[in-house]
Amino acid sequence: MSAPSISRVLVANRGAIARRVIRACHAMGIETVAVFSEADAQAPHIDEATQAYPLAGFSASDSYLDQDQLFQIARQSGADAVHPGYGFLAENVEFAERVVAEDKIFIGPQARWLGLMGDKVSAREMMSAAGFPVFPGSALISDLDQAPAQALALGYPLMVKPVAGGGGMGMRVVASEAELLAAIGEATAIAKSAFASAGVYLEKWVSNPRHIEYQIVADNHGHAIHLFERDCSVQRRHQKLIEESPAPGIDPGQLLHIANQASQVCEQLGYNNVGTVETLMDTQGISGFLEMNTRIQVEHGVTEAVTGVDLVQMQIAMAQGEALPAQPERQGHALEVRLYAEDSLTQRPSTGLLTTFRPPRLQGVRIETGYREGQQVSPFYDGLLAKIIASGGSRHQAIGRAKVALKAFKVVGVSTNAELLDRILSHEEFLAGRVDTGMLARIIGVPSL
Repeated sequence: MSAPSISRVLVANRGAIARRVIRACHAMGIETVAVFSEADAQAPHIDEATQAYPLAGFSASDSYLDQDQLFQIARQSGADAVHPGYGFLAENVEFAERVVAEDKIFIGPQARWLGLMGDKVSAREMMSAAGFPVFPGSALISDLDQAPAQALALGYPLMVKPVAGGGGMGMRVVASEAELLAAIGEATAIAKSAFASAGVYLEKWVSNPRHIEYQIVADNHGHAIHLFERDCSVQRRHQKLIEESPAPGIDPGQLLHIANQASQVCEQLGYNNVGTVETLMDTQGISGFLEMNTRIQVEHGVTEAVTGVDLVQMQIAMAQGEALPAQPERQGHALEVRLYAEDSLTQRPSTGLLTTFRPPRLQGVRIETGYREGQQVSPFYDGLLAKIIASGGSRHQAIGRAKVALKAFKVVGVSTNAELLDRILSHEEFLAGRVDTGMLARIIGVPSL
């Protein structure tokens, strides 16, 4: 039986990732179908796609999350494949299953992986059974009366975490039994509202860890490779602000060992397409599994910059049944800073008309954005304006190029976090590679939770 061939892709997303997928498809000679909500009527990805269809509604739930609208467009446009991007429906089991049921190719892992890895308790158990290190944690909290005993077995402080979802939503740090039940109640309520799943569990709290993730690519023939690591430790409210590769200040041999272990486990389990194994590393250098994201990452450009691999084209190739390429090498250093439409001091969202929006064109700098001058930044979606990916022969050079790009990026109409990003890039601890998830709270006063 011949491998499926993709000729037209419905891009079920918006913003920078929609443009990124469209660019990759066109480079492969594949037509694209864009969708756009009423709030995104001026977005640049509309003009760049082969076809474009409007979605009724302004909010995400009324547009990009409306599966019925998306499938109607998929049929009308003649798309034979769907790329979900990241966020929205990218890790939605029902959506992936519906794509396949419609006799179309889902450009991502099989739906079962979205379910297995989307359940953090299930994912932890699976990775642990396969031999990957996992920090101590509990099973699903099914009986509140048993929660204090489960917490005592782990030891305080600990984290109450939703089984589903991500982005730090619903996570609560608990220092004593007196705080436990209230934290479980809060986490449960947020998880039910945000993720339609009220399940929570307990996990040992790791104070100020490094957040290291490993990029995995796997084909449909039982083979997997890694594309090294990314350090995502610079965060606020569990949301990444700066990512880089290689991870500074950690033994490269240790990182390579974990990367190999991650790819071997994924190969052993039979995982397919791209995915990211996320880990925490404590102050003693001990690593433990955090979660696995079964999609392309926001920060995928960092890996592309140091390996020369086009990860979106790789996703499409794997979905078509192609075999993995050889393990690539890594050269130089790259980092990504996330430019948000928000106030640098308060981190509150900023909305308005982009009367000036001029990304710089600089050597060693790549800009990924879903906006253009004259477009409205609405309150309906995430406030990410652009990703600035800077690379160079050394970490010092990459940081320098990122700083120049931030200053050269002209934005008028909304406030941005450019000043905060520049302060981080200029701080002596960051320059020395002494990064961890508590860094912003410690050196700049930005809350990490």
